[in-house]
Amino acid sequence: MEYEEIVMKIIVNGGNARSHAMTAIQLAKSGNIEEARREIDMAAEELDKAHDVQTRLIQDEAGGNAREVTLLMVHAQDHLMNALTVKDLAQEFIDMYERQLKLERVLAQ
Repeated sequence: MEYEEIVMKIIVNGGNARSHAMTAIQLAKSGNIEEARREIDMAAEELDKAHDVQTRLIQDEAGGNAREVTLLMVHAQDHLMNALTVKDLAQEFIDMYERQLKLERVLAQ
């Protein structure tokens, strides 16, 4: 697989993960906690794919097959790190919205 294809996989999977995480936040905000958790699971799957590709690149480099660091690779790493952060924050939002919903139900009684 060409270097550019490998890098694009990181970008695509990272972007997909971020999208799933943002969707999860919106679902949780509207009270759909179970659906939000499914979106977080999908985000995690996309992140796993991106991480697998990243790991292969790291292993190649550790094995003496270093590649030039390009702007495209920096962009890919930025996408991946951003997606990881958004997913972690989305999980916190889901937990917060779930707690809020439970409290609202208790107070409504």
